[in-house]
Amino acid sequence: MLNKTLVPQSVAREIQTMIQTGALKAGEKIPSQRAFSQKFGISRASLREALLTLETLGLLKTEAGRGTYVAAVGSRSENGHMAPWRYSDSYPAFDVFQTRILLEGEIARLSAGRLTQVQLDGMETATRTMEEAWANQDLVSNVEADLLFHGTIVSACSNSMLKALYQTVRDQVTETQRQPIPITDPERMGQSIAEHRRIITALRANDGPAARHEMETHIRNTARCAGLTP
Repeated sequence: MLNKTLVPQSVAREIQTMIQTGALKAGEKIPSQRAFSQKFGISRASLREALLTLETLGLLKTEAGRGTYVAAVGSRSENGHMAPWRYSDSYPAFDVFQTRILLEGEIARLSAGRLTQVQLDGMETATRTMEEAWANQDLVSNVEADLLFHGTIVSACSNSMLKALYQTVRDQVTETQRQPIPITDPERMGQSIAEHRRIITALRANDGPAARHEMETHIRNTARCAGLTP
């Protein structure tokens, strides 16, 4: 389970570095999946997951019948383009955001008073990592830190069924954390980081209702960034 998550993210970070250093240039078609999977020594399934992550983050663009290309530099915020929603055959993005508000809001409330000092400090570190990664345009690390932040709260929830429910929709939840990135401007990212810190403040104070309110506000604002108002 751990390797299934870590391998694609590790490869996504390597390909991101290749794009940032110019080893893969804007507009260039990336190597075939066979060649790329051999280069990184991974399965094609893991490679596809890495490529889908980078496409959601706006670093790659797939053109039907032509292949996958490196997105133009600066095209993310200028074009206001988000990748197609990967789960359109099952759940609309709107429904996922709506579910997140209900589920993660209650999870945050129930986690208040249960997070250790180490976990709370780890959430502070994850939030700083988000901030620094965004400044360096390390989008893969930015989202990974965001996932760690939210996952830490889930891990402390006192309700085992809510934790299990979260796990069943984790892939869709993760996609809602990645998908708005291509149209997120620096001001919104700054607000998101501030929202994280308000959530931490409420959790440090063992204030469940405040933690719920701050989490719900954070998710609603993220949804608005994606053009949705759940």
